[in-house]
Amino acid sequence: MSLFSSDKLKGKRVAIVATDGFEQLELTEPQKFLKHEGAEVDIVSLKSGSIKGWDKTDWGDKVDVDKVIDDVKVSQYDALVLPGGQINPDKLRLEPKVVNFVREFMQSGKPVAAICHGPWTLIEADQVRGKHMTSWPSLKTDLRNAGAQWQDSEVVVDGNLITSRKPEDLDAFNKKIEEKLLGTAS
Repeated sequence: MSLFSSDKLKGKRVAIVATDGFEQLELTEPQKFLKHEGAEVDIVSLKSGSIKGWDKTDWGDKVDVDKVIDDVKVSQYDALVLPGGQINPDKLRLEPKVVNFVREFMQSGKPVAAICHGPWTLIEADQVRGKHMTSWPSLKTDLRNAGAQWQDSEVVVDGNLITSRKPEDLDAFNKKIEEKLLGTAS
């Protein structure tokens, strides 16, 4: 442990599932935060190599992919993070292997954290019914139609599910992920 990092999450492994078009900060900030706290973080995608982010209004940076969805199992991870952006979750929800992975993760009881448009994949996996959630405002109707109870809040926790609205909510979002991994969140 260095002077500027922590080992609080040492021994924890987190999957961040994303593809091209992920909202830049919604992937890189949780990744950086979790690694800083000692967790091992895998970027899981549809293809090997790298994926390209979306940074507000234009293409952002590339991020290296650690694993492809074909090669991962829920049992390998302690938590799942689903970043948003419009392009990324729209592509992911069309991929049966991703949808099944997300469904299995939700059913495992392990923490699942989705931000912005990330809940689209949870809707496709039929895992939002009866859940209290938040998201980017344009998903409010989608979530309500899928049976969720939507609220406009910085972060909402319902059981193993953590949701946030936008990049400005990342501090609260990351803190709740950490609390869930440590078993201190309600």
